[in-house]
Amino acid sequence: MSSMTFKTGDYVVYPAHGVGQVIDRQTQEIGGHPLELFVISFERERMTLKVPVAKVKNSGLRRLSTKKVMETALNTLKGKARVKRAMWSRRAQEYEAKINSGDPVSIAEVVRDLHRSATQPEQSYSERQIYEQALERLAHELAAVEQIDSLAAAEKLEKMLAA
Repeated sequence: MSSMTFKTGDYVVYPAHGVGQVIDRQTQEIGGHPLELFVISFERERMTLKVPVAKVKNSGLRRLSTKKVMETALNTLKGKARVKRAMWSRRAQEYEAKINSGDPVSIAEVVRDLHRSATQPEQSYSERQIYEQALERLAHELAAVEQIDSLAAAEKLEKMLAA
């Protein structure tokens, strides 16, 4: 049995989808074998995901970040952007991997690196898409950790980036 147990109502982070809420723990029979599942609702994506309890660790499902981890992520935003001179397609893959890792500090790095102030050159469409995906993912976890709404969290992040 996995050491990671979640109760109904707990907010969790699934790397590929962000913040969701455990709405049930059920047993289903699959292939003649009983399988215990966490049922997780991702309200923003209007999606429900069932994760086998035994596969929680491998799936990357985790609790919300602590305030301390979130602070580290927010401090990352204040750092200087590190843009590698690699081809965009390569950088885009790295950014996607960081976003899908579910790690708030890695996601904050993507937000920081792709943020453009009004004085900087325009972003390409794909840069903007990745930036917005990372910002949204980080804002949703920040909102859940600080118990504020996602809009307020996104505004807080944008303010920090503009500073």
